[in-house]
Amino acid sequence: MTTPTPRLSDDRRFVLQRRIRWIVAATIVYNLIEAVVAIAAGTVASSAALIGFGLDSTIEVPSAAAVAWQFTRRDPERWEKGTFRVIAVAFFALAAYVTVASVLALVGRADVEHSTLGLVVTAVSVVVMPFLSFAERRAGRELGSATAVADSKQTLICTYLSAAVLVGLVLNSLFGWWWADALAGLVIAAFAIREGIEAWRGDACATSVGMLLEDEHEHADR
Repeated sequence: MTTPTPRLSDDRRFVLQRRIRWIVAATIVYNLIEAVVAIAAGTVASSAALIGFGLDSTIEVPSAAAVAWQFTRRDPERWEKGTFRVIAVAFFALAAYVTVASVLALVGRADVEHSTLGLVVTAVSVVVMPFLSFAERRAGRELGSATAVADSKQTLICTYLSAAVLVGLVLNSLFGWWWADALAGLVIAAFAIREGIEAWRGDACATSVGMLLEDEHEHADR
């Protein structure tokens, strides 16, 4: 488990903790707005994928809220294990819902209508969520906070879900491929389960996403 970097001054640690609080607060607000828009658009278009996407946004909120709460404590590292558990449960909830929604979409062969609003909200998420993930990951790494890094990875996974739903909506609108986003959702669900297991173990660095981000960091330093 990652521990705070000894070389950080108290002032710098305070700045990073405050930055993380602001980032997760922005993530919570964005997810709530995204949820309302996506669920409304999905209801109008009879899109299980869009409705699931909106509900997924509400699942992200407890994870971000747990990290925000942790960094309001006098000694954030003391609460790291409990925060990891909340993040893990959020991963599992995300995987469970996406799996059920994807299977039902495949079995039901629902006739999904074109949704311009759905395309817009998922496209915006593909742009916004990686930015929030990167900002939280960078601050979390400098601070030495494993929970902030883990939460940033959940945001990144939800970026993949946004992209999958967007591709599914585009393929459905252009070619009538109603099953595309459901299949992508099953892949993402399996990925989320793996990340949830690692988070439950308290390991934010050994996951596949973590290793990928480490590689990116090493390349950036060269």
